[in-house]
Amino acid sequence: MYHNRPHAEDIRAMKKRGEKISMLYVSTPDEAAAAAAAGIHMLSIEGKVFDAEMREAAGDCFVQVGLPYGGWGSFNGRPLATAEDYLRAAFHYSAIGGDAYYCSASYDIQKVLCDNHLPVVGHIGLIPSYITWTGWRAVGKTRDEALELWRHTQMMEKIGVFAAELEVVPDRVGKFLSENSSIIMLGMGAGKYADAQYLFTEDVCGYGKNHKPRHGKIYRNMAPQLQAVQDERIAAFKDFKADVDNGGYPAAEHSVAIQDDEFDAFMKTVKV
Repeated sequence: MYHNRPHAEDIRAMKKRGEKISMLYVSTPDEAAAAAAAGIHMLSIEGKVFDAEMREAAGDCFVQVGLPYGGWGSFNGRPLATAEDYLRAAFHYSAIGGDAYYCSASYDIQKVLCDNHLPVVGHIGLIPSYITWTGWRAVGKTRDEALELWRHTQMMEKIGVFAAELEVVPDRVGKFLSENSSIIMLGMGAGKYADAQYLFTEDVCGYGKNHKPRHGKIYRNMAPQLQAVQDERIAAFKDFKADVDNGGYPAAEHSVAIQDDEFDAFMKTVKV
């Protein structure tokens, strides 16, 4: 399977050819398998749920594994803090079958990963783990902020970053960054000129319970079906509990029988 799915060089070649790249954030094997069946190019999967089952479900999709940042998550029970922590985590996920590694840590940590030949995905624009500095808003709507995004892009390109999530920036700024950098720009609310268009499965399928972003688009509203499944699940659990409470479960057909003579022999033995 590894040799059938794209590598970093293939994604770079798609950018050079001007091909559009589709990308989804998935969090379950069912979502990953559906994305693979639909021919989605790239998947973003958090490290905390990325395992052999998820890699198998992802099929031929290129998988970006999210390395948790500071207090936003952990690896082996501890937050990632040092370059060695990140490197250890990236190599762990690489062994499972990760293709690239999201890292929003400092440049020096990103460089260590790049220097060890790991495809690194950075972040530009609205960066959730840095939200205290910007608030939840579009970033790059002024000259100074757009210049800062460009400097950030140049720095990441210099240290060898492979791709970057380009989140909630003006479309013309996104176009400039995409066209003037070798970095693969994974656009999320960054306009149609980004190299990839990246959405969360919960938004695409309409079952997200969090705030729906402006760039989100619902292609199927699965919320009613999923709620119906959950309602049926709860009803089944309630019926099971009631059956246990009133002694209706387990019945004879749910139990293993023993012949009378064998049980009598057992009882005689234990009563000696």
